[in-house]
Amino acid sequence: MNKHMTRLRRARKTRSRIAALKMVRLCVFRTNNHIYAQVINAEGDRVLASASTLEAEVRSVIKSGSTVEAAAIIGKRIAEKAKNAGIERVAFDRSGFQYHGRVKALAEAARENGLSF
Repeated sequence: MNKHMTRLRRARKTRSRIAALKMVRLCVFRTNNHIYAQVINAEGDRVLASASTLEAEVRSVIKSGSTVEAAAIIGKRIAEKAKNAGIERVAFDRSGFQYHGRVKALAEAARENGLSF
């Protein structure tokens, strides 16, 4: 089993637990160049809010999308968008990635800006 398959196995396990809770989830995905965040409804069929380092407003502010500072900006933006959609409580889905670095920075920024998980 390679690194990619083990990450997907961890993600599937986490998502099944969140689905059992029937909660809205904050899903994070990262690549070497960018980071993405989505707030997905409890059924898992609709994206309620999204933010990424590919957005024009974010790209004008950051130098690179693969930094902790960029992840913190995305965390702040996703929290603001979720609050505008009327969502304050979510389950954090880190998609099998380790909780450190950019994923941790995004989560902490989202918490500081009003999301609770």
